[in-house]
Amino acid sequence: MKLCVTGGAGYIGSIVAQALIEGGHEVTVLDNVSTGHAAAVPDGCRFIRSDIRDADALAKAFGAGVEAVLHFAAFSVVSDSVNRPLVYFDNNIGGTIHLLESMERFGVKRIVFSSSAAVYGEPEKLPIVETDFCKPSNPYGFSKLVVEQMLRASRDAWGLEFVSLRYFNAGGSVADHGEHHEPETHLIPIVLDVAAGYREKFTIFGDDYDTPDGTCLRDYIHVYDLAVAHILALSAMDHGFSGVLNLGSDRAFTVLDVVKAVERVTGKKVRYEIGARRPGDPPALLASSKEAERVLGWKKTRSSLEEIIRSAYEWRLRHPKGYPS
Repeated sequence: MKLCVTGGAGYIGSIVAQALIEGGHEVTVLDNVSTGHAAAVPDGCRFIRSDIRDADALAKAFGAGVEAVLHFAAFSVVSDSVNRPLVYFDNNIGGTIHLLESMERFGVKRIVFSSSAAVYGEPEKLPIVETDFCKPSNPYGFSKLVVEQMLRASRDAWGLEFVSLRYFNAGGSVADHGEHHEPETHLIPIVLDVAAGYREKFTIFGDDYDTPDGTCLRDYIHVYDLAVAHILALSAMDHGFSGVLNLGSDRAFTVLDVVKAVERVTGKKVRYEIGARRPGDPPALLASSKEAERVLGWKKTRSSLEEIIRSAYEWRLRHPKGYPS
């Protein structure tokens, strides 16, 4: 297939693009590299360095006969979204409006959307299933929910087919691609930087939550398993599926669980301090993936916490400065 990956210079998008190339697909990456890295775009991709709000860039991408879109171009830091909500709405919602307008114009009627289980907010029960009520607790989660509603409306209006994949924390690496954000905000790479000696210590934001050890509880998925799910979602649309699916690990870990796992994998002591809670952080999140397993035939092969940490650590040691500028 001829596919467009928006945000394909980012962490998850680049790994999905690599998997698509390896699967024999023709891939166009559209990314403004505001949070990604040009060096992360896989060899073999056609790379358009521009914004999804740029109509000419979208026309250039879709004019090549693109058949489907995999959409990763979003700002995704919860705390940042609380401080700069309009920036998130402009990029995540406004950008997707431009994307969908161009898709309709060029007759591209399939999209796999990288959503977030942040759409659920603070759930009343765990694990979260797709039919649970959505009440986002931060602007980032709200922006993802609005896009999902836009996808449904587009399906009703002009026949768009979509699969929206809701998940929490991607982690780990593959051979040539890993996690590199500036600044880094994700827990596992930050803790690994402390273990590797690149940071002196890190801050745990709150230890008074209603969780087993007082720190936030989350589930983690290996980025390779996420990539497989996105590719399977393309096939699911061939069989008539359209809608939302959770991608969960079926097991949640606290921040201190992650610290202990990093210490086991690396053999290094991790120093930390306790800070104040961050606004917008729910205490505990865990998504059920049973429906995704049924619909997609998806199986997690690399998503143990130890494998996520091990692969991320090995990539970090090979790339101490991340991707080149």
